[in-house]
Amino acid sequence: MPNQHPIWHCTFLMFLLYFILNAAPVSCKSTIEPCSDSNSCNALLGYTLYTELKVSEVASLFQIDPIALLTANAFDITFSDVEHHILPCKLFLKVPITCSCADGIRKSVSAHYRTRPSDTLSSIADSVYGGLVSPDQLREANSIADPLMLDVGHNLVVPLPCTCFNGSDNSLPSVYLSYVVKPMDTLAAIAARYFTTLTDLMNVNDMGSAAISDGDILAVPIPACASKFPKYATDFGLLVPNGSYTITASHCVQCSCGPQNLDLYCIPSSLAVSCSSMQCKRSNFTLGNVTVQKMSSGCNVTSCNYDGFVNGNILTMMASSLQPHCPDQQRFPPLRATPSSRTSESVVAFPPSLSPSQPPLLSQSPSSPSEGIGLIAPKSSVMPATRSFPVFSPGNDPVGRIASAASSLVNPIPILTSSFMLLLITLMIPVAL
Repeated sequence: MPNQHPIWHCTFLMFLLYFILNAAPVSCKSTIEPCSDSNSCNALLGYTLYTELKVSEVASLFQIDPIALLTANAFDITFSDVEHHILPCKLFLKVPITCSCADGIRKSVSAHYRTRPSDTLSSIADSVYGGLVSPDQLREANSIADPLMLDVGHNLVVPLPCTCFNGSDNSLPSVYLSYVVKPMDTLAAIAARYFTTLTDLMNVNDMGSAAISDGDILAVPIPACASKFPKYATDFGLLVPNGSYTITASHCVQCSCGPQNLDLYCIPSSLAVSCSSMQCKRSNFTLGNVTVQKMSSGCNVTSCNYDGFVNGNILTMMASSLQPHCPDQQRFPPLRATPSSRTSESVVAFPPSLSPSQPPLLSQSPSSPSEGIGLIAPKSSVMPATRSFPVFSPGNDPVGRIASAASSLVNPIPILTSSFMLLLITLMIPVAL
């Protein structure tokens, strides 16, 4: 009987060791892009709603135009009062943002959040912003000494992850989506969902293996239609992701990308109220008009194209080309009806507070131009880049693409775990003997 005590002691210590190893939290990884200039680019955030929210409330979380949010997700914007439509909990959205250079890395720093009595840094990071930011990043960005002493009404800067990589992937125009890995995700499934390859995702994120963990943030390249506007245009460097729309030129012009090709196609917007002329000079063509003339040598295609927004004026340009085959009639990305908020998965939660630095401004309803009814951030939904386009990285080399811990540079958990292991082994040796 006395010999059973060492066995029980060993068993207890082994269970304790197992508990410590499995209880240790794993730092989530995030792909970051070093930078050293003030250039910016168009980027996307993958965001899942934590509760029912109006379109304008989601837009206020990220300080973007509500119409930009809708068009980036190919939602129909012609409905009356669309900015006040209530979106359902658990809905996944692509949020268009401007990706800037701050503190030597690419990130978006335009979002602000006003704290409420029930808020903690963890609830803001993990719930409100869906894991796109960590509590430590919030604490560091706002110089918070004690995370437990969070003042109500405090205006927090919310640093959000994004990447530019010169607006290209494998030398083709691309917009990068910052995607938060979910528990059941695999890298292969994510690649298939966004029409890329496993190899490409691994190269972009500088990964040595296809292993990913819940909460990791990946940079996912999405093919895009590139503009060729002059550098002095307000929307210079505009990129529109495949399968989506954007509204530019003070809501006067709608540009789309796909589905049959990656050529940017722009027409007058349904939101247009007071706009400059959209007619091409010395012609009876207006923006978006295309004529096709069959010839013995091929097909002559003439079109009136959008060429940027300059000093309140819409620039247009006539283009004519001889093509071997006549193009099909222009097709548009399919529009989706804005989802209903009435779902069985509805969760009770407080909506976000508006940041005091971003007071609500009145926007115009598509159905009633004279009535201001919604929240709007910038005057235009376009997030123009200041970098000349395209500037391609050499080959497929993911230069400067670093996978790093989202919370801190040094994770103390492995050190503590190693110390506990040494202590337990030291205790087990004499007991076993």
